[in-house]
Amino acid sequence: MKKLSFYSFVALLLGVFVFTACENTFNNGPDLDDDQSILPEQLTVEIPAALLEDLTSLKASPVVDTLKGKEIYGFLRFFIHTGDHAAHIVRHIIYGIRRYNIDQVKTVTFESDDDGRIKNLVVVEGPEFDGRTWEYGLTITDALSEGEEDGGKGMQIFWNKNPKEGITVIKPYNLDRSNEGDWAQAMFRIDYSGAGELGYEHHMIVSIADLPAIDPLLAPFAMDGMKMFVGKKGDYVDVYGNSSHPNAKFLTEKVGYNWAFVASGSDEDDAAVAEVGLPLSTLDAEGREVLLEENSIYNVLYNEVKTIWPHASDEILEAWLTNTEAPGFFNRKGFIQGGEAPGDEFLPLVDRISLLSPYNPKLIANLEINFN
Repeated sequence: MKKLSFYSFVALLLGVFVFTACENTFNNGPDLDDDQSILPEQLTVEIPAALLEDLTSLKASPVVDTLKGKEIYGFLRFFIHTGDHAAHIVRHIIYGIRRYNIDQVKTVTFESDDDGRIKNLVVVEGPEFDGRTWEYGLTITDALSEGEEDGGKGMQIFWNKNPKEGITVIKPYNLDRSNEGDWAQAMFRIDYSGAGELGYEHHMIVSIADLPAIDPLLAPFAMDGMKMFVGKKGDYVDVYGNSSHPNAKFLTEKVGYNWAFVASGSDEDDAAVAEVGLPLSTLDAEGREVLLEENSIYNVLYNEVKTIWPHASDEILEAWLTNTEAPGFFNRKGFIQGGEAPGDEFLPLVDRISLLSPYNPKLIANLEINFN
């Protein structure tokens, strides 16, 4: 899995922080406190370390053309980490804007040190987006591209100060045109609420769409999009969602799977639990019974083996089905085992994921993200 498409994507996203290079254009004064700044200091939720795969260790993994139980569970942490990187980008962007005293409605033009192009930043009051009116909105465009179909938009943020709520939409290509090529259509969006609804103190929904197509021979499990909910309550963080892998296949000719998952983690206990289903991306269904039970790792891989080898020996089945039991258990060092909990600290997390369910796979496979 060395050539999963996210490596380039993460590198691309980490290069779009245009704000910290604009000290000659913005008033680089002291940071504003929260009463002065019109920007919220938070529009994301931190994910426990036990649910995040170290990208550097993943790069060292061997290239494979199929996956087994342990790898399927293990790579889930990488997919979650990809969504977490999107949240970190939003966090850094907002920090960068706050540094430059965006304390009122204004329009600013600056030259980006990343791609040398002129960008326009506009802050307005009372914009409408996604069926509601927000207190403030911010848009950054690539000035020379404003006549194009996407309006040259690189980022839009819509937010309310109290309670803290916001939606951030980013098209990295229009923030940094030095990253040309297939990445031009990649989009992501983060919806955040600190209003305390849905049973959480605060939550976010991370959506990623239109990642570039990758040669299936080089990256058979490359992702083209995902949607992930993250909710925090006390020390617990619940996560559920789907990542879409249009070229994924195991042993038969079936192709195009979702990683449909539910998970919960605690940094205090250094523990996380996840349950994964592998429905086809064309499946138009929802609910735990279909997505996580009928399409469990065990059931999908068992059916794949028996289709290819109807009289497969116990040795073949054991090799393919090791660590496919649900759920999977993790700490910050990675995957521990599937099936039985390795310690009592995991038991509350098992109870938490029993109440969670992924999204409809077909909707995720056809996910679209648009600017206002």
